[in-house]
Amino acid sequence: MDVILLERVAKLGHMGEVVKVKDGYARNFLLSQGKALRATEANKAKFERERAALEARNAERRAAAGDEAKALDGKVFTLIRQAGESGQLYGSVSPRDIVEAAAAAGVKVDRGHVMLTNPIKTIGLHEVIVSPHPEVEVKVTVNVARSPEEAAAQARGEDLTGPTSDRAEIRAAAEALFEEAQAEAAAEDNA
Repeated sequence: MDVILLERVAKLGHMGEVVKVKDGYARNFLLSQGKALRATEANKAKFERERAALEARNAERRAAAGDEAKALDGKVFTLIRQAGESGQLYGSVSPRDIVEAAAAAGVKVDRGHVMLTNPIKTIGLHEVIVSPHPEVEVKVTVNVARSPEEAAAQARGEDLTGPTSDRAEIRAAAEALFEEAQAEAAAEDNA
């Protein structure tokens, strides 16, 4: 189905372009959300008559999105989750979790604006794109940790994805046992 875009749609086109999309995408998303019109002669004429108003509305939305983006730029949101020793989460972090963390920090974000390319399933610092408008994007950092202390350590740059502290303690204990065993063996050989 051919449609006329009434606003910029990511990975599809800009306002005023006539693009060919699948019928279901057009009916269920573009037309129902008011992002496009069917590309008929009557709708093309209607679009040209209303083009100035549509561009003004788009400029308003872009300005409002720019204000939202300035409030978000460089923010770090901390999420405390349960995770295994290897850093694998029991579950995942969703856009809703990020929106709730932003609200707790006093910043309003719509769930549809959070663009997660992959689900967050491990502890650590993750960059997430928030796009309040198709032409405005901002990156925020999500600090996923098992405790507030771990979150602070990750913020300082420490890597906590594995049980490295446990490994160091185990290695030290093993070396001590090995040295004791060598000392006992040497004592038996001398006797």
